[in-house]
Order: sequence, then C-alpha cells, then structure tokens
Amino acid sequence: MGVKVVVTGGKGGTGKSFIATNLALVMSNYLPTYLADLDVENPNDYILLNVELSNCFNAYIPYPVIDYSRCSACGKCTEVCDTGAVVASRGKPPFVIPRLCSGCRACILACPNSAIREGKRSLGKVCIGKNDNVGNGLTVVTGILNEGEEHVAPLVLITKSYVLNLIEGRKEYALITDTSAGTSINVALACRGNDVAVVVTEPTPLGVHDLRMILEVLSKLGIQSLVVINKVGVSDSKYVELINELSGKYLAKVVAKVPYSKEVIKSYMESQPIVLRNPNHSISKSIRKLGLELLKISGD
Repeated sequence: MGVKVVVTGGKGGTGKSFIATNLALVMSNYLPTYLADLDVENPNDYILLNVELSNCFNAYIPYPVIDYSRCSACGKCTEVCDTGAVVASRGKPPFVIPRLCSGCRACILACPNSAIREGKRSLGKVCIGKNDNVGNGLTVVTGILNEGEEHVAPLVLITKSYVLNLIEGRKEYALITDTSAGTSINVALACRGNDVAVVVTEPTPLGVHDLRMILEVLSKLGIQSLVVINKVGVSDSKYVELINELSGKYLAKVVAKVPYSKEVIKSYMESQPIVLRNPNHSISKSIRKLGLELLKISGD
C-alpha cells in the first residue's frame, strides 16, 4: 500500500508547507513516510519539523568544457545554445557563461570536431534528515539551490529522482511532496507522477485566482485534486463559496476548511507542528481527517 501525494496551491503564503509537514507526521502513524521539499529556492520543511539535515550530497548538471586545440570556431555550438550560455564573436572561438548553462548538452552534440567535452557544474545540494521517533518514521529529503542559481528545474528533478529511488520496491509508504508557489514548469515537474494533489488555498481574491490556475495545471496532468481552504475567517465568506464553486467545476473535492488560528503561529515559532503541539485542536483533527482520506486512495 503506497500513496504519492503532492501538496501545492499556486499562490505563495497559503500554508502549503504547514499542511505538508503536519500531513507527513499524520501519515507516518500509518506508513513509513517520506517528505520531499521541492521548493528548492526556499526550502523550509525541515525547519518547521525541527529536523536536522545531517546527510548532504552535491547536485550537478552537465557543463561544456571547450578544447581550444580542436576548436575551428565554426559557431555550431552557439547556434544550438538556446540560453545564450555559449557565445562567440564572428570568427573567434566560443566561451561559456556558466550561470546561463542549463546542462542540455546540445553544444556537445553539435560540435563537428568533438572539441567540447562534458564537465559538470554545481547546482546546489540534496540533503536528508530523519525523525525515527514519530509513527513509522519520517524521512525528509530537501533540495537546496545555490544562491543566485537560475536553473531550478534540474535540481527539482534530481531531488525528486533521489526520493523516488528511496521508495522503489517498497510495498508500504507515503510520499508527500511540497512544491514551490506558482504554476511554472518547476511546479508541474514536482506534481507529475503523483496519485493525488492536495491543493491549499485561502479565501481571498488572489487565492481564488491562483486556485483556478493550479487546478487547470493539475487537470492537464491528469491528477486528482483535493482542496484545503486555509485561513478561513480572515475575509468575507463569499470567497469560501467561490472556492467551493470553482473546485466543483474541476471535480475537486473540498476536504478541509482550516480556520485562521494563533495556534498555527505558535507552532511556527516553536518549530513544533500543531498535530504534535496540540493534537486535540480542531486544525489537528482536520489534518488527521485528510490523512485518512488519502489512505483510502492508497488502498484503491
């Protein structure tokens, strides 16, 4: 029995990481659980869980290294580089701008003189932390992008591939994936291949707007969506109704309405998720109910 759940939401600040971390703890009561933080530009799940990232390895992408003794300055490499990383003046040998290189290898394949070999360039790192004191154990896998790095998608894929290798061959597991905000290719890559998406939104005009965008992405990916309305009570109730209507159009079930509460802020301040800090709170009960809903999917 295994289930792959992606927690996303389009808009930033809706509480994706809050739901993802607490949900991971709930799921660990039933199954060995893995939490993949694919918000690699701003990962914070390990902080919310107070988990130490004790094991890290560097993540690399291919990088062209030019052998100028073999280069004829034909310009083929610059023609195929769609990021502008390989540049040259007319009749002059090319050079590489490292931060623009996406590691696609097109220049290596296009060179008629085999003057470009494959090196590697650091994107960031993948770190692993564990908490074996909860449920059946929780493993946190986090991608951390280098400061100033522009190519996010490769690290999302490297981190995702690592955690998928961890669960390969296992019959029982829960994999919770936390995405970044927005509906970019980075989010789509993180969502792809999951059994179900938990979409976290808030009852505000921007919350409704961005919910529509992420539900459209998930619809095109063919992923079933469950909607969590977070921070209920911060605005007019009409936005809750708009979210209900919009969710219905995309055949997405609203599974939880989480009220705005100071208890959540306290859990943030103390790095102690609310399901552990206050297990009898209505929010904790809502998240446990969501976990049971996901277990039904894993048993289908």
